[in-house]
Amino acid sequence: MKELIKFNLNGKPVEITTDSDRLLLWVIRTDLGLTGTKYGCGESLCGACTVIVDNEAVRSCQTTLKDVENRSVITIEGLAVDGQPNILQKAFMDHDALQCGYCTPGMLMNAWAMLKKNPHPTREQIIEEMDDNLCRCGAHKRIIEAVETVSKEMGG
Repeated sequence: MKELIKFNLNGKPVEITTDSDRLLLWVIRTDLGLTGTKYGCGESLCGACTVIVDNEAVRSCQTTLKDVENRSVITIEGLAVDGQPNILQKAFMDHDALQCGYCTPGMLMNAWAMLKKNPHPTREQIIEEMDDNLCRCGAHKRIIEAVETVSKEMGG
């Protein structure tokens, strides 16, 4: 059954009339045209589809539209500041913390949510928090270094 669902997306109000059981990933990509959030496994295991809902990293491949009603959602497109990469995105570039780039949006979103909760994580905390986001290219070491750099820049 189609319903009117309202939520905030990347700082802007969104209203969409659709089946409220549709997965957020497909609404973001198909209906709203924001293709930075990637489809990976579809099982909430790889993290490619990670977005931030009310400051928590969530897997959009298993989150329904009704789950985000009246909530705030941030996608990879929402991290930029005035069209420029934010501090974490810059650190990923500076550390070459990507190869193919497919996992990068999910990695960034997961790391950003972690840094918002804990701006000064230890290396072990970063590793533990990022463990469920998979990178088949093997950029994990550089990803951890990028997150550590941002933590230090934030005073950690």
